[in-house]
Amino acid sequence: MLPHADDSPGDEEWRHSNIGRLMNCALTHFEERVFELLAAQGHSEVRLAHLHLTRNLDRSGTRTTELARRAAMTKQAMSEIVAECESIGLVRRMPDPLDARAKIVLFTDAGLAWLNAFKTALARAEAEMRQDLGETAMRSLKKTLARYDARREATATRNGSR
Repeated sequence: MLPHADDSPGDEEWRHSNIGRLMNCALTHFEERVFELLAAQGHSEVRLAHLHLTRNLDRSGTRTTELARRAAMTKQAMSEIVAECESIGLVRRMPDPLDARAKIVLFTDAGLAWLNAFKTALARAEAEMRQDLGETAMRSLKKTLARYDARREATATRNGSR
């Protein structure tokens, strides 16, 4: 393949310093730290993919279709994650009393214990991040990301995709 005029060696910085890549790298580092902290608490049963379920599951229970919608994934993919989490004892399924065809997913007691450990690990990872970035930068980062997310949610709602 022949080089293009704009493929000079110095023109590759955009691939490594764009906001998407930087956020992805930060997220990867943060989640790896959370999983290290969970493992230190004796919780190594959960994989990263399982967070699509646990982040979206209400303590009172949630339908699989709603979990899939919240996680922006197919019902089949969410059902697979639910089955995996059920096999390790974090959740259970029960018939929805309002719709016999639907299932409600609920945390088990072990799942609630894991959720508390997850909360602790998140708080510690955030505290470590705050230590690295400083209080002002951390507060600003959280506020900015929350504002960006709220705008995306509002746009999705207006467009009927939520």
